[in-house]
Amino acid sequence: MAFEALKEKQSSAWSSAPYEQVSVQHLGVLDDLLDRLEIKPGMRLLDVATGTGELARPAARRGLHVTGVDFAPSLIATARALTERDGLTVAYDVGDAEALPYHDGSFDVVTSTFGVMFAPDHRAVAHELARVTAPGGQLAITAWTPDGGVGLMFAVLRPYMAPPPEGAGSPFEWGRREHLEELLGAAFELDISEHVVPQIAASGEAMWDLMSTAYGPTKVLASSLDPERRESLHREFAAFFEGYRDGDQVCLPRTYLQVIGQRRG
Repeated sequence: MAFEALKEKQSSAWSSAPYEQVSVQHLGVLDDLLDRLEIKPGMRLLDVATGTGELARPAARRGLHVTGVDFAPSLIATARALTERDGLTVAYDVGDAEALPYHDGSFDVVTSTFGVMFAPDHRAVAHELARVTAPGGQLAITAWTPDGGVGLMFAVLRPYMAPPPEGAGSPFEWGRREHLEELLGAAFELDISEHVVPQIAASGEAMWDLMSTAYGPTKVLASSLDPERRESLHREFAAFFEGYRDGDQVCLPRTYLQVIGQRRG
């Protein structure tokens, strides 16, 4: 029950902001992930924790039969609107990555980009990813590392956040090779590589303005604090990004793991 309450809060948080304003800075990561896969038109692809459909749409452009699922209804609504705008066809569902509403082996390719890592029950997610992937099918995941830019950003947020329920896995465990092998190695042959994608803004203050309005977890956290603590978080968050100043901009190097798996027989 504690996990269900947490997921309700997470769904509300991710639904509270126009996430596509943030995800635009890692769209190249998604194209690179698709390029790594052996895909051809007509294949069935499931994008888990699809958000606003940033991977689902380019996959549809490549001729795949795409389904996107996310637990945040407003993100799904945005994904549908953006997909219609682009003249593409994607089936979108509201659903939980820990209990996917699909039959065993339904998909040739299963993806999740910086998505399933935020689900609290890692083993349940890993089981579901394996269950819906057809034998010989492909899995493709990206996850932020604990010692990379996003992990360090969350370290700034953490003292202001309520503690997670007992037993909830840290999202950034998905950014450790050992954890991925433990979760997925029995079901998939894995190829894991490390990459970096920058997050760029004019200043730490500009990054605060963006992340406190367009990134659900930060927006909801900031809104929940009394004025004094909110201003304290504001100062620390902006100073964190100023620590990555490079000339006339700030540039946070966000390290992530790219995981390509093939479903064992």
